[in-house]
Amino acid sequence: MASVPAKKILIIEDERDILQLVKLYLEKEGFRTVTASTGAEGLNSAKQSKPDLIVLDLMLPEIDGLEVCKRLRSAPETAMLPIIMLTAKAEESDQVIGLELGADDYVTKPFSPKALVARVKALFRRTDRSRQESQTAYHYGKLAMDLDRHEVTVQGKDVPLTAKEFGLLEHLLRHPGRVLTREVLLNQVWGYDYFGTTRTVDVHVRRLKQKIPLLDEAILSVKSLGYKLKVLD
Repeated sequence: MASVPAKKILIIEDERDILQLVKLYLEKEGFRTVTASTGAEGLNSAKQSKPDLIVLDLMLPEIDGLEVCKRLRSAPETAMLPIIMLTAKAEESDQVIGLELGADDYVTKPFSPKALVARVKALFRRTDRSRQESQTAYHYGKLAMDLDRHEVTVQGKDVPLTAKEFGLLEHLLRHPGRVLTREVLLNQVWGYDYFGTTRTVDVHVRRLKQKIPLLDEAILSVKSLGYKLKVLD
């Protein structure tokens, strides 16, 4: 039986010592690594090397980490890649911005390489588990979605949705807390051959909120990016 290739991690970090340290510890744990030292190089490598996860520094030359994260989340081929952001900044505002742009986790420098490896492994466990779970039903508060029956109910009452409204809601339910750009939603719900504008997404989100009032405060607009479904406590 052929062995499963080790997961590949792209490290985007301009400080050579930190890059080599992270690379060393990840490879000791059996991961394959690819490295980049600028934002532009990192974006290109993300598309070319097709990594399974990205470790991304915030303070990068040319294109900073926040903009790199934003562009990764805007491109369909990299939109769902797990991202751990590294930064020397400890301010809460930077953490919030990074997470809102779509980073999955956040590590502040100086950090323990072993702790970073543990975060990487934990994130892989989460993403692998979600991929293995072929869900056919979702629940969000009083809302229930049955994919097999193609039904959405709120408190047991059927809510008729168009095919695109259903697909949009399904995609939001599949990725709670994740910022989904309008471009990604267009590609995932409408398909690669769709030639409409991103305004189409806004119209359908508005219709979803009108038909299902509990989504009015649950689907959050992220300025200049797209939408995310608030994670329930």
